[in-house]
Amino acid sequence: MNQDLIMQWGPIALMVVIFYFLILRPQARRRKEEKEFAETLKIGDKVIMSSGIHGKISQINADKGTVQVETGAGKITFERSAISTELSKKLTAAPKEN
Repeated sequence: MNQDLIMQWGPIALMVVIFYFLILRPQARRRKEEKEFAETLKIGDKVIMSSGIHGKISQINADKGTVQVETGAGKITFERSAISTELSKKLTAAPKEN
């Protein structure tokens, strides 16, 4: 009877462990990296928003969690989480050699 119980619940337990390591853990790591990225932004950084708008950060409001981005069309206020890429670090980084 004990072995039947293991044979019945073993595959389900294995699926839960696989689900955790393939989906939940990487997602938590990604969320942590995005939070650290948003906290390291500073005024003057060139960024790309998730909507594709390019601009330079002109103001940061830590209380509201927003940034004001200066674009060619004017200044627009966004949530910090809407910033997808920082160009300042990418432009100053050395190019990779093949």
